[in-house]
Amino acid sequence: SMSADSTVFIGTGRRKTSTARVRLVAGSGQLTANGLSFDAYFKHDNFARRAAGPLATADVKDKFDVVANVKGGGISSQAGAVSHGIARALLKFNSELRVTLKKAGHLTRDPREKERKKAGQPGARKRFQFSKR
Repeated sequence: SMSADSTVFIGTGRRKTSTARVRLVAGSGQLTANGLSFDAYFKHDNFARRAAGPLATADVKDKFDVVANVKGGGISSQAGAVSHGIARALLKFNSELRVTLKKAGHLTRDPREKERKKAGQPGARKRFQFSKR
């Protein structure tokens, strides 16, 4: 449900087959993804850090709470989607951040998608082993 509070900024982020709906609320730096903290949800490596990347870039780590709903894809692609969503929400909060976020690559939708498998081949590009005899 949308609160009438005007300090909510919303952004949609995508990467591969993941979609993240991100809400930015003035707060103290609580980051949640699907009801869990970023660290709990993005258990591995630097996924949590990647997801929160734009906040660090914009230097607003402790000024916002992030509520992200993310579905589809794998953990890495979800982290990327959340990052993209946060970056877009930050723009609504302050459009002057565009250059900063763009330079750090947070606004670019990573366009790489899985190529479809072709008929008569085991994968998109790989071919079945050729045998002359």
